[in-house]
Amino acid sequence: MILVLLGTQDKPFKRLLEAVEKAKKEKIIKDKVIAQIGCTIFKSEVIETFDYKEKEEIEKLIDKAKLIITHAGVGTIIECISKNKKVIVVPRRKKNGEHTNDHQLEITKEFEEKKYISAVYNLNKLSDVLREIDKFKPDKYVSNNKHFKNKIKEYIDNI
Repeated sequence: MILVLLGTQDKPFKRLLEAVEKAKKEKIIKDKVIAQIGCTIFKSEVIETFDYKEKEEIEKLIDKAKLIITHAGVGTIIECISKNKKVIVVPRRKKNGEHTNDHQLEITKEFEEKKYISAVYNLNKLSDVLREIDKFKPDKYVSNNKHFKNKIKEYIDNI
């Protein structure tokens, strides 16, 4: 099962869901897809969706998932990589009305540089990443909260 997590943002992230749906319809994704879509209005015949669930239920889905595709929410990423899951991160973008700024780009780059996740910055490339994800060997996550907090603070202070 592939789990898509959009978090609890108050802005939609429909373009990610549409890209996952396209990959599913084109049979690039063969597994069942379950998506937590939050406030995003989205209906699909090939993706099982829900708005929100309790944290414990999300944790159980993460445990069952073979792959997680998510926005660049730090908590979500850390939870998934702490469980040694393969994670594809797609940052929300300000220009698309998906967030108030582009801090998710910086977060994605940090995790990608450490080789914890596979990043997708252009959703036209999602299918390529999905085709190669079995070959991706993420590095084992080592908590470095102080470094990430400093990076996030530095980014926010410079907005």
